[in-house]
Amino acid sequence: MVVAPSMAVDLIQVDKIVSDRGLDNVLGLAKAGVLLPLDQNANIDIAAHDLDQATRASYPTDTVNPLHHSEEAREYSSDSESNDDGEAATEKPKTSEKRRFQNALFSAHLSQRAAKVTKDEMVAVVENANNDTLSVRSLIAKQDSSVIITDPREYQIELFEKAKKQNIIAVLDTGSGKTLIAVLLLRHILDRELEDRAMGKQHRVAFFLLSQPLRVAQSRLTPLKIAHFCGEMGCDFWIKGTWTQIFAGNMVIVCTAEILYQCLMHSFISMEQINLLIFDEAHHTKKNHAYARIIKDFYITLTNPAKRPKVFGMTASPVDARVDPVQAANTRDLETVLNCQIATASDLALLRNAVSRPKESVAEYDHLSRPYDTPLCAKLKSEFGDLEALSRIFSFAREATAQLGEWCADELWRFALAEEESEKVERKMERLFLRDQENRPMGLLDSELVRLRKAKDIVQQWTFRPPTVKGNDISPKVLLLLRYLALTFEKPTDTKCIIFVKRRNTARLLRSLLNHLGTLHLRPETLTGSGYGAVGDVKMSFRQQILTLLKFRKGEVNCLIATSIAEEGLDIPDCNLILRFDLYETVIQYIQSRGRARHANSKYLHLAEKGNTMHRQAIEDVRRAEQMMRQFCESLPANRLLQGDESNLETILGEEKAHRKYIVPETGAILTYSSSLVVLAHFVACLPHHSDTIQQAIYTMSVENRHFVCEVILPENSPLHSATGRPASRKTIAKRSAAFEACLILLQKKYLDSHLLPTYHKILPQMRNAHLALNSKQSSAYTMKAKPSLWEETRGSHPERLFIAVLELETPESLGRPCQPLAILTRTKLPKFPPFLLHLNVNKTSNLLCDSISRSFKIDASKLGQLTDFTLRIYKDIYNKTFEVNERQMSYWLAPIVGDWQCCGTEEDAEKVVDWTMLEHIQQHPEIAWSINTPHDQLINKYLIDRWDGGRRFFSVAVEPTMRPLDPVPEGIPARKWMDSILDYSVSLFSKSRLRATWREDQPVMRVEKALHRLNWLDELTEKEKKVETTCYVCPEPLKFSALPIGVVSMAYIFPAIISRIESYLIALEACDLLGLSVKPELALEAVTKDSDNTEEHRTEQIHVQRGMGKNYERLEFIGDCFLKMATSITLFSTSPEDNEFEFHVKRMLMICNKNLLQSALGFKLYEYIRSVGFSRRNWYPQGIKLLEGKGHNKSGEEVMKHHLGDKTIADVCEALIGAALLSDNSPGDMTNKDMAVKAVTKLVSSDDHNVIEWADYYRLYTKPKYQVAQATASQLDLAMQVEKAHDYHFKYPRLLRSAFIHPSYTFAAEKVPCYQRLEFLGDSLLDMVAVNFLFHRHPDKDPQWLTEHKMAMVSNKFLAAVSVKLGFHKHLRFSGTAIEHQNREYVIEVEEAELEAKGARDYWTNTKQPPKALSDIVESYIGAIFVDSEYNLKEVERFFDKHIRWFFEDMSIYDTFANNHPTTYLHNLMTLSFGCTDYRLMASELPPLVPGGPVTSLAVVMIHDHIIAEGQASSGKNAKVKASQNALKLLQGVAPFEYRMQYHCNCEGVTKEWVGKDGNGLGMVGSAI
Repeated sequence: MVVAPSMAVDLIQVDKIVSDRGLDNVLGLAKAGVLLPLDQNANIDIAAHDLDQATRASYPTDTVNPLHHSEEAREYSSDSESNDDGEAATEKPKTSEKRRFQNALFSAHLSQRAAKVTKDEMVAVVENANNDTLSVRSLIAKQDSSVIITDPREYQIELFEKAKKQNIIAVLDTGSGKTLIAVLLLRHILDRELEDRAMGKQHRVAFFLLSQPLRVAQSRLTPLKIAHFCGEMGCDFWIKGTWTQIFAGNMVIVCTAEILYQCLMHSFISMEQINLLIFDEAHHTKKNHAYARIIKDFYITLTNPAKRPKVFGMTASPVDARVDPVQAANTRDLETVLNCQIATASDLALLRNAVSRPKESVAEYDHLSRPYDTPLCAKLKSEFGDLEALSRIFSFAREATAQLGEWCADELWRFALAEEESEKVERKMERLFLRDQENRPMGLLDSELVRLRKAKDIVQQWTFRPPTVKGNDISPKVLLLLRYLALTFEKPTDTKCIIFVKRRNTARLLRSLLNHLGTLHLRPETLTGSGYGAVGDVKMSFRQQILTLLKFRKGEVNCLIATSIAEEGLDIPDCNLILRFDLYETVIQYIQSRGRARHANSKYLHLAEKGNTMHRQAIEDVRRAEQMMRQFCESLPANRLLQGDESNLETILGEEKAHRKYIVPETGAILTYSSSLVVLAHFVACLPHHSDTIQQAIYTMSVENRHFVCEVILPENSPLHSATGRPASRKTIAKRSAAFEACLILLQKKYLDSHLLPTYHKILPQMRNAHLALNSKQSSAYTMKAKPSLWEETRGSHPERLFIAVLELETPESLGRPCQPLAILTRTKLPKFPPFLLHLNVNKTSNLLCDSISRSFKIDASKLGQLTDFTLRIYKDIYNKTFEVNERQMSYWLAPIVGDWQCCGTEEDAEKVVDWTMLEHIQQHPEIAWSINTPHDQLINKYLIDRWDGGRRFFSVAVEPTMRPLDPVPEGIPARKWMDSILDYSVSLFSKSRLRATWREDQPVMRVEKALHRLNWLDELTEKEKKVETTCYVCPEPLKFSALPIGVVSMAYIFPAIISRIESYLIALEACDLLGLSVKPELALEAVTKDSDNTEEHRTEQIHVQRGMGKNYERLEFIGDCFLKMATSITLFSTSPEDNEFEFHVKRMLMICNKNLLQSALGFKLYEYIRSVGFSRRNWYPQGIKLLEGKGHNKSGEEVMKHHLGDKTIADVCEALIGAALLSDNSPGDMTNKDMAVKAVTKLVSSDDHNVIEWADYYRLYTKPKYQVAQATASQLDLAMQVEKAHDYHFKYPRLLRSAFIHPSYTFAAEKVPCYQRLEFLGDSLLDMVAVNFLFHRHPDKDPQWLTEHKMAMVSNKFLAAVSVKLGFHKHLRFSGTAIEHQNREYVIEVEEAELEAKGARDYWTNTKQPPKALSDIVESYIGAIFVDSEYNLKEVERFFDKHIRWFFEDMSIYDTFANNHPTTYLHNLMTLSFGCTDYRLMASELPPLVPGGPVTSLAVVMIHDHIIAEGQASSGKNAKVKASQNALKLLQGVAPFEYRMQYHCNCEGVTKEWVGKDGNGLGMVGSAI
């Protein structure tokens, strides 16, 4: 659905909700359940490992719960930390606020859409078929079957004689005996039929077609063999054998038109087997009514006119709409379509004399009052006005005060909340909650049910007094009605009356009122429709309708209060009073309702309000229209011939001829565009499903080249997922085209039989894809490891030996000041860590090198004390933290390193690395004393500490001889409170203390650099940090000179970032140890790193980015997912030789689905090891020792860190760990060693179907099937020889190769070799793995979305089919059916010509049409075959890839257009690169199913600057996003950037760029690359 800004009515309403009520109120509505909570309906990950991990990654998930932002409320983010020096923390970005607003908009829109879907899906379920069949048949049999043929009048004989000669449409007044003419004609045709049968001719049947089921029950025609049928009798599910018996046993069938249409469509009967078609109420023959479809699809298409049945139509008016009847009749459309001529009595005066016309009069009632709330309604509205289930009742009750009166308005509540009705309301509310129980808490349902019952109690306890004719009890309109009825039924009488109303509730209320105020002899009853209405709107079953008419016929009921169901065609005799309580809307309603008054001296009253011009106009309009119609009929010449307007017929049928139709050769059943909707609906209804669910096909519409293209999506348990129709100029045609395509596929796959009836009854496994999906935004709070277990495990005693790891900068000069390495000493040896980057200055970086010395050394108490003093001195002097001296609880120690350190591996060498002399000096000197006599050169390169302000520390640079302490503070230095002089600037005492303090005025002035508390050296400097001025001028006397050398201090300043990264490495390695995996530290950390709330959204603005965390898990998850798919595919292929491809898919999905991975991860508590928080100012400090002074010293105990993680995030980390295990065992690009990755898969899938430890175990599990090892035939040996010429691999088992080329259509009996589907399943995963491995290592800087988009080219049907042709594989494909051969031949010619014309271009294959899937399948099945034949040697698959595929993709840039043409990618590029817009979102969420477990629909929207411009619906979130993107592109393509900015009020400052593929349309990749 495309939503243009000027037409977005629903969307504007959503915006209005937010603007009127404010964001907070909208969020409040969401909390109350009025808006659908997005965390329960958010974009579902369809466990797409099986569908293609690449496809999944290319559809970013962007739905965030506005009520419980999954990863927004972090307790430990760098932005939320307070600086140690008291500076203001960096302000939080406003992204989350904006997103909450956008999420609220989407939630409101989703709620509206959900309501609409619910309304559409809540189709009435027909009453029990078996019971209804018996009861309806019995009731029909009880109808009076007396022959209605009496002495025909002259005009009836006249029209009968015309009907014998030609097809006519008899236009006569209701009650003028049209049916008698039809019976005369029917008897004539049946007499001829009996003669024909006596001569041995084919038996033929006459059909009397009726417009509504109730007419079937009333039809009384002839004493001959006749049968009555309607849909309520369950005819839709009857088979050909049943109908054959019916047609053989009856000469006349009275039925609804839909019954005959389906019989013709299914070829239960042909048009040649019909001798007469009688169309009652023939004016319905238009558009796609069943009358019109019978003629268009089956009558006119019978080219031999002699074999066509005679047609006779009957109507009171040729038209039934609000149009000029003469103008409509003159168009002759009705005549043309029915192949008939309009005819009427030549002498209308004779007709008027024969037909009893009621006396018409207008009865006027006094002005009605304005609607208002009665005391009961006002009381209920004040307490329960917000209950959605009662809204319609409130509305009607208020309207009823004016139209009916106060008593009826109150009586409505007694009806609506009576015991039976209130239970229905409760059940409806429960169904609504049950189907949406994830989004609407059951507690809310309970409270609403309690309130509903309270409303019911109020109504039950209300004092309802009997109605009176005084006051406001009844309206003037009702009062007038009562007067006429009182006069009519004052005494016992045979009078029968019909009161016509518009609404069912009106009928019910009037009946109740008449029971109170009517006369003794008035016996009222209602006659209303059988469809479902609003709450409290009672429906009548088909059986009840028949019984009511029986009572009316017998006189048990003498007053029918009826809706429009009684207007058309019902035979209601002896009725002599018609009251139009509610006026008609069309002329035919007027004529037909008037025609119910058939008794002599009958009356027809129009009830109108005094002075109401609209009422008067309506009466005059219908009378004038009827008169014009009569004049038209009178003007028809007596000898008028049916010449047939061929040009008009061509116009009407022109579109029909353009539509395809399919005739089943075996039976002649005809599938047309229109009938395909019925066939497909029937097929869907017959699919196995829970009794509470309503199965339906979903039609989604898109626009291509100004034509509509429809895709029909079938329920998930259908063997066919979807089908796309051909482009059409109208949506209705496009919809039928999609249904037609679906039916053709179902026919082809034998899911429809030769009569177009469903044959598919297979029950799909309960654990199918949708049940295994995870909510991509469902999140929970989990504990998170703050420190590695290594520290805690080694604390608790004085160490006897220590290990050393030296920390040094690779390029220390980048720091800009002297720097020397530091040693970290630990009780156990630290692993070897990879170098990692530190950002030291603007555009200055250096790797941090960590050299872990293998040998430990003994440590005595004295030296341990020196190490402790040094370590704690760093915390005190640099970070203003005083920790207790507790050597037992220290996790590690820091130490200076000797100038030219090196280690030869001995214990003595290890100990010599430490500068013990410096340690001793620092232990003995807490600070360097200053005096006026201290030489100036000893003041340089010192670390100075403000004694009273923990946030002020300086590096001394020089002594300024020209400056004095009392000189004013130079301009440009960092401002502070005390700025009177340099000396004043140097002192941080409070005011009173400053007055008491005295300082030397002859001391020197030093130029210093203020030390910034920039602790996160893992990230680049922020713009704010770059602009900070650090040069200051201070005096030495107030300051403390630290004993720590400047080089040690410089290195210690970056230690927080170093230890933070080291601890992250250790935690990540512990996660791997938990799984028994040996993984490189850098890969382990990458696998568990989530650096933003929406890490997986590669091309959208990242939310709550955790800076400086390094690589996140996404690339590893990409390759790990692919290995997981391959590994599980191999083990299933090896261990389940009897399973088919479908069962493979299901079993694999059970293992690799995110739901299973999540459960495994939760069992291992992997969530504790995930790194979702970047560097934190307060979390890098050591644990175990108590903080005595400094910020945070008053906290008791260690805090438990928690983080919010999405379920899918945890599952993705599992896949990333598999990827890390694979890469740790191999050099880049190599996959020789796969054992560690195999072990990771086994651990994380936790399934008996994958219980292997190393790669070699796979082949050990494989048992060669009999067909593989059987003796090869000469043909199979020849195949092996031919294929070996294309690829130099020699098959040990040629029958295995033959299997790779057997199409599923090929009979197994031919060679006793199975089709290629099992091998294709295996080969698909192998090719995916090799292709991903190639891309992953060849493009190390590309994100997963780029890799996904470009991998799709490598494994697309288009490319693989081209490879198949290039290798000549297509020549060896064995199949059955000429269609496959034709498709293959056409494609081979096209792709070979494309290659010739390309002149060496490697992407020639992209310019071809869609190839037959079989050609790409056999490439994958061949890959599977060589893998099995080579005893599971993946090198052979890689060799095939290198030899036949790699060449095409050496330069991936040539496929940028191919990749960028995916709708979501194209939309992103268009927005960011063409328009420079960054404020847009693609969001998706589920619409709730009708009942729990029912089929779901996903809705996706494109939002630009807080306005939804387009949406798309599909069975999954990713498909919905594709459709939404396509629909948005239809609006945005061709729009100039300046037009875009004006239309969408865009003021983004993005930079526009040229981009590859911008000339595409964003539509070409869908369905072509997958």
